[in-house]
Amino acid sequence: MTLPTIEGYVIVEKIGSGTYSTVYKAFKKEGDRGVVAVKCVDKGKLSGSAVDNIVTEISLLKKLKHEHIVEMKDFSWDARCIYIIMEFCGGGDLSCFIKRRQKLPEATCKRFLQQLASALKYLRSKNVCHMDLKPQNLLLTSRVNPKLKLADFGFAQYLSDDDKECSLRGSPLYMAPEMLLNAEYDARVDLWSVGVIAYECLFGRAPYSSQNFQELADKIKARLKIEVPPASQISKDCRDLLAGLLQHDPNSRIDFEDFFKHPFLDLEHMPSEESYQKAIALVKEAVVKDSERKWNEAFKLYCDSLLYFIPTINAEVDAQKRMALKAKVDEYINRAEDLKLLLNGPDSAGGSNVARAVMHDVIASSSTLPKLEHMATVTPLLATALDIGKCAEQYLLEGQYHHALEKFESALNIMIPILSKEPQGPRRELLHQQIKSWLDRAENAKAFISLLHLEGSAAGNKEQCCLQ
Repeated sequence: MTLPTIEGYVIVEKIGSGTYSTVYKAFKKEGDRGVVAVKCVDKGKLSGSAVDNIVTEISLLKKLKHEHIVEMKDFSWDARCIYIIMEFCGGGDLSCFIKRRQKLPEATCKRFLQQLASALKYLRSKNVCHMDLKPQNLLLTSRVNPKLKLADFGFAQYLSDDDKECSLRGSPLYMAPEMLLNAEYDARVDLWSVGVIAYECLFGRAPYSSQNFQELADKIKARLKIEVPPASQISKDCRDLLAGLLQHDPNSRIDFEDFFKHPFLDLEHMPSEESYQKAIALVKEAVVKDSERKWNEAFKLYCDSLLYFIPTINAEVDAQKRMALKAKVDEYINRAEDLKLLLNGPDSAGGSNVARAVMHDVIASSSTLPKLEHMATVTPLLATALDIGKCAEQYLLEGQYHHALEKFESALNIMIPILSKEPQGPRRELLHQQIKSWLDRAENAKAFISLLHLEGSAAGNKEQCCLQ
């Protein structure tokens, strides 16, 4: 196969293709020599509408700048092709990610949906509707701890909340019913597509998976009820969001405002620079109230800051940055513990110590899991167990101790037999360390369940989880 020649770049390999274009991995010849993705569009294959799509994609990508939208770095053309130079995403697309793991734990699904929702919130602020949301158009930055990036804006349109459209766009399996069946539709079609993507992440298949288009159309026309598979165990918030997104009637579907505010997504506490700055501001205010001896207010502010800090710590992939941030947050936890004792007296110490142990264990700076995840890319069953364990950690932080214990046990039931067959070497040592860590966390979850039962406390309270 002959690779194309593009001025200023060295083409390395082909990484994907479509009807009109082929995508290559490349790097710059000069400067930082950074890796990029080059989308080569064959002019000879373009119909009139396809030309419009390319023009739309280039014009939009020039304007759209967001952490979870693929960045266009440049574009050029010659007599044969149009070249769109974009940032390179080394983790492939979400469709391949799901296929490798069959289905994703709820915590992983939540993280990807948060990132997709963040991108869509930005698009809605610009009155842009993507029109072709599907796992193949959601790229991942890496195979380990990936970030999601929204790509392929060929079908995108400028649509305000009141605008209507009538042309057929996108991929049928992810198209909203009104796009396939009705004469008109609006930006809410993107919300249906998000629901289909979420369903596929959680259960490994789209809700209306079909052998052909006619079978798909028949299911949609019949408005077949979309049901959660009987054996699945998803949270109430997750189930509620799915139900809101997968409404056939767009007027019954969750709207964008409620989608962005939904508790399952919890965009307010999503790891980001903005979230981190909110945490810092809350801590600064807590210190001021503390110095003024307004301890009730200070304690609440420390608690509120932790709701922003903890997701940030969990999302940090740089071990040194993670350790530094954890050390600083430990200071706030210690002061909040002192205030808790001051406000409630020594009788509160027992519950405090158990919760504190749980929190410190979950957010402890450990290099074991990232290294083990990297080594597990060739062992899908182990990768699945690690995802389940990470889901358990998230439940532990949220105070859902019964769910956490159940997930830890599921992960360990997979990992322990793998350990028994694992040959001597670095991976066996890491696997042994991770199993020991999650056995300890499972015991912490059991202790917390017992404690809350004895105290008659309500499970799942976030402040209890952090500082009780």
